[in-house]
Amino acid sequence: MDTQPDVSWALRLGLAGYVRAVAVAADIPHDGTGFEISDTATAYLGLAGRWAEHPGHDLMLVWNERHGWSVAVETDPAEQPVVLAHLGGTDPVPDPQVVARFVADVVAGRWSERARPEFPAAENRGELSRRLGRYAT
Repeated sequence: MDTQPDVSWALRLGLAGYVRAVAVAADIPHDGTGFEISDTATAYLGLAGRWAEHPGHDLMLVWNERHGWSVAVETDPAEQPVVLAHLGGTDPVPDPQVVARFVADVVAGRWSERARPEFPAAENRGELSRRLGRYAT
């Protein structure tokens, strides 16, 4: 019998709570958010602003377990989003207030793009689930 906790369920609950906490901190309406857990855990938060260089496209805040947070310009579904900035750092689950400041700085043009971080992903789901667990409700 498998005595390991269901990591996928715990990850789902934690990620849902974390996305809500980031949305509240960044003043993003809940209906503009979403997340998915498949081969990679990902999250999407639609931002109200637009980028001057792409005036016909919305901005989005995206997260995944491998690269953390980035702000990007939404493009046509067949195209890759245009990434404006990565949060960087060593933590794939930074405090929601840190993410909110990152968003505000990018939108205000005060953030220079940083290298895309690389975090251990699927092989470390248990640790990610544990870290996100404090946001589970």
